[in-house]
Amino acid sequence: MIIREEGNADKASLRSGLNSQAKQERIIRSMDKIPLRSPFKKTDGFVYFARMLDKIRAHGKSALPPDYQPNLGKGFDQLCVAFLRVDYNQLVDRVKQGGTDEEILHWCSSVGRQPSEDEVYVWNEFMRKRGWNDEVSETLKRRKKEAGMAGRSEIETMFAFIDADEGRSPVTSHEDRQLL
Repeated sequence: MIIREEGNADKASLRSGLNSQAKQERIIRSMDKIPLRSPFKKTDGFVYFARMLDKIRAHGKSALPPDYQPNLGKGFDQLCVAFLRVDYNQLVDRVKQGGTDEEILHWCSSVGRQPSEDEVYVWNEFMRKRGWNDEVSETLKRRKKEAGMAGRSEIETMFAFIDADEGRSPVTSHEDRQLL
């Protein structure tokens, strides 16, 4: 990356751009070691669940990058467990016992609730559109700016941002979400 000062360019914003790039490169390097799946990845037709389990498993092995740790059980994780009506800490305990993603989702259904096909469809559409013209839009805008992606107009949702921030193509993820 070549940075040159032009006119009255703000040095702080230039440093911020470098910090954002360094942070993004650090996250991408971490993702090579700890591959968190795309939020578009489906478990029995249910988006995001696999990613949440990846984070829980990585954290249990002390392998989750520090940038991810403050949000464990919050944000999308919190929405997911609330939708399934399970306690996050109980889910963590269940994940520690082992099992496939599908087995753990089945456990969630047995202790929480079994959403209908229609409810899963609504969940998926709600989650995949978070950040697009809703109350999360400002957060998305801020996160894009912090990551040095403010000019990336193809990143319209939090799922697309997560994919881009971790080095995946948000366009590919969007097109391939039907296959996941």
